[in-house]
Amino acid sequence: MASANTKEIYGSLVFNEHVMKERLPSATYKSLKATLQRGAALDLDLANIVASVMRDWAIENGATHYTHWFQPLTGITSEKHDSFLSPNKDGTAIMEFSGKELVKGESDASSFPNGGLRATAEARGYTAWDPTSYAFIKDGTLCIPTAFCSWTGEALDKKTPLLRSMKAVTSQAKRILHLFGKDVSHVDVTVGPEQEYFLIKKEHYEAREDLILTGRTLFGAAPSKGQEMEEHYFGALREEVSAFMKDLDEELWKLGVSAKTKHNEVAPCQHELAPIFDRCNVAVDHNLLTMEMMKKLAPKHGLVCLLHEKPFEGVNGSGKHNNWSLSAPGMNLLDPGDTPKDNLQFLIFLAAIIKAVDEYNDLLRMSIVGAGNEHRLGGNEAPPAIVSIFMGEVLEGILDAIASGSEYVAPAAAKIDLGVEVLPQFAKDDTDRNRTSPFAFTGNKFEFRMPGSSVNISDANTVLNTAVAKELKGYADELEQAEDFDKAVVKLIKRTIRDHKRVIFNGNGYSREWEEEAARRGLHNEPSACEALGAFVDPKNIALFEQMGVLNEAECRSRYEVKLENYAKVRHIEAVTMLEMARRQLVPAASRYMGDIAKGMNRKKTACPGISCKAEEKVLRQLTNYTDAMSDAADRLEACVEKAERCEGALATARCYHDVVLPAMSDLRAAADAAESICGAEYWPLPSYSTMLFYV
Repeated sequence: MASANTKEIYGSLVFNEHVMKERLPSATYKSLKATLQRGAALDLDLANIVASVMRDWAIENGATHYTHWFQPLTGITSEKHDSFLSPNKDGTAIMEFSGKELVKGESDASSFPNGGLRATAEARGYTAWDPTSYAFIKDGTLCIPTAFCSWTGEALDKKTPLLRSMKAVTSQAKRILHLFGKDVSHVDVTVGPEQEYFLIKKEHYEAREDLILTGRTLFGAAPSKGQEMEEHYFGALREEVSAFMKDLDEELWKLGVSAKTKHNEVAPCQHELAPIFDRCNVAVDHNLLTMEMMKKLAPKHGLVCLLHEKPFEGVNGSGKHNNWSLSAPGMNLLDPGDTPKDNLQFLIFLAAIIKAVDEYNDLLRMSIVGAGNEHRLGGNEAPPAIVSIFMGEVLEGILDAIASGSEYVAPAAAKIDLGVEVLPQFAKDDTDRNRTSPFAFTGNKFEFRMPGSSVNISDANTVLNTAVAKELKGYADELEQAEDFDKAVVKLIKRTIRDHKRVIFNGNGYSREWEEEAARRGLHNEPSACEALGAFVDPKNIALFEQMGVLNEAECRSRYEVKLENYAKVRHIEAVTMLEMARRQLVPAASRYMGDIAKGMNRKKTACPGISCKAEEKVLRQLTNYTDAMSDAADRLEACVEKAERCEGALATARCYHDVVLPAMSDLRAAADAAESICGAEYWPLPSYSTMLFYV
């Protein structure tokens, strides 16, 4: 049960600014703050003082070990635990933790995915403290958020390029603000990731090899009822789900994760948690913690948390809506204000984002690819694979007026009257929401709705930050030379809208008409993950990363290789899991059922010669056909997997898994699902969709 005093537990396991201010010597605290604001490296003497105080605080809160908590290219977090304990010669021990151990650690750089950056024999890698993301205590261990790089200096993680991209967008945004007469100390990228997930009963999960090994159901006939009644969305929480959410909230609050909103999502057994916005790298760290805690705490309530993008076919998949904005002290740079048409500062940042999304929509599409997301995009409330921007009628009207040089006439402010005196009237928003848009403006932020539920959102934010930084740089370079600043700004906004309006689309992103229109506009549409990944090594995009100091060419190519290899590995695991389940579970189950039916028929005929066995014969024929089809499909799938494994090169292998293995998997599933629909329920070895999604 959640604590009665949430304020007391919030951040209680975090070495945050409040703790630092309270415990560090005043001079040390001021020096640390100044160092962080300058973006400089910590002096070792300063680091030693911080480490000593951090150790004492951690031990007081039950920690016995410390770890550098980092984000390798696996997409999840990694940690190696070391004890504070240091034995003395007399048999006693002291607790030690130095500044050197705080700021730097060592790990094996070749054992993690690296895309060829490190050979097996080249093992040394380093972790480096990210002091802008607070250390925290988890399971009795002091966790220090860190970056991870190789001995030769290449980034081997997802945090390092994210921090570089944040630095790039900050420096260029400050240049733009300076031109508007506003010299600010910093500009922050802020992110609020909404996390969708499924909860199913632990006993059902443990009975399905596919869920255990792949995170999704590889087999499963459609239930009689899905989500068509729409009663689950925002519905009352199941008792065990409510208890889990309360437990999750409390554990996250202790870790300083500002979990704010929780509710049932559209699909049965699907839910969502949304936090308050935070600085981009902190928001990413907190989201990774959130996913970890979801999976850890669910079994305590007899549940299992599924973070796969499409664990159940035929119902909504799970995404991670990445709400992204820019802020400076006292300002949200994406707030249109009361009169956005007169707000040049807002419009220049808006124009830069529009241009960035248009110029690099292939790169944004690439940033969210994955085997799981490939199943999700394009329907059931997931956006399509075509990247476009939803602006809403009012903002689009303003942009059109600016581009054409015409006068914009704002619609009269509308009120909504519900026709009942006791209910209040309220102002109507300027625009509706568009659930089919991949990148939607929602008042004072953009909601990037394409990332999948299981991913580390560093990739998406790194690309977005870098692309926007590049366009802001181009604007600043041009405007700094302008003789008439206001006229130059208007001219720049006009040109941007005229040249990049093709990426703005307010309609139905699911429609066939939009696919055709997007093709006419020249927008990228790569439904296949392995084809979309090609954007990573496009010379134009490599040049972008190198120009903005985010990734060099070798780092880009390594990540391309890692993502292709990951795609192929996921598909391989899914395919061989299907083969094992079909041959060792499903075909034998169907055969047992048919054998018992045949025995029953013989008993009927013996007891009453000439009696009709039409129903039994019909089931036998149908199930025999489906079982034969399953067996044949399994043989074809096995041959397809062998073909894929013979391919040379990461791209060829990934393509073969997509083009050859996936269709064979679909054929096997179709045969098995048809068999399930007529096999006796007590014979079928897998919990059905109805059982899993509508448990009581």
